[in-house]
Amino acid sequence: MPFDASEYGRHIPADVYDLAFAHLSPDSAVDRLAALADGGPVCEFGIGTGRLALPLRERGLTVAGIDGSAEMAARLRAKPGGERIEVSIGDFTRTRVPGEFALVLLAFNTIFALPDQDAQVACFRNAAAHLRPGGRFVVEAWVPDPGAFRAGTALRPVHVAQDAVLLEAARLHPAEQRMTTTKIRLGNDGVRLLPANHRYAWPAELDLMARLAGMSREHRWVDWSGGPFTDDSREHVSVYRCPESA
Repeated sequence: MPFDASEYGRHIPADVYDLAFAHLSPDSAVDRLAALADGGPVCEFGIGTGRLALPLRERGLTVAGIDGSAEMAARLRAKPGGERIEVSIGDFTRTRVPGEFALVLLAFNTIFALPDQDAQVACFRNAAAHLRPGGRFVVEAWVPDPGAFRAGTALRPVHVAQDAVLLEAARLHPAEQRMTTTKIRLGNDGVRLLPANHRYAWPAELDLMARLAGMSREHRWVDWSGGPFTDDSREHVSVYRCPESA
């Protein structure tokens, strides 16, 4: 079945998405991204409802984005300042935003929302096509951990608070590096399900995708704080850079 970039927004209403991830502070990510952009324009692949784009815009940066979900983009535009962010609706493996950017961003594990390796390679190439010489592509992702699964399934708490609990149930398909997940939000307003599929990739695999797109790795940190990436790291922020000149 062909990949449908709009599917995620149909399965997960934009208001539920904002509620489910409201506990995640964007501050450290925005600080790091603003420094990497160095005043230049930013394009976010999978811009969603603007969790990072809006505070980047508040820092005075020009921000544009691509998202497959018209529903997510509509919620972004309805927020203060959202009408000033250009959003192209489409598949970020091939949709092109006019102009050259200092930084392209793909945060919050969104690289894994693409269905297969070919699509992920195409995403890296599309990111490189958006970047000016010396521009950076920043990817935030988790590190695959097949050992966390028992008989191919896992259930873990994501966030626990007095008014809501967010759980994740997952099934692993290692032959194709796929994971089927459903996040379950239990709150005072009831139970909401957030289904998603992932084609996971190891950090070294992403590095090779960057090389195929003509970029090289500049940094890899454990998170947005810039701490060192180690054997025990379960997530990473990787920065890839285009050559300064052709």
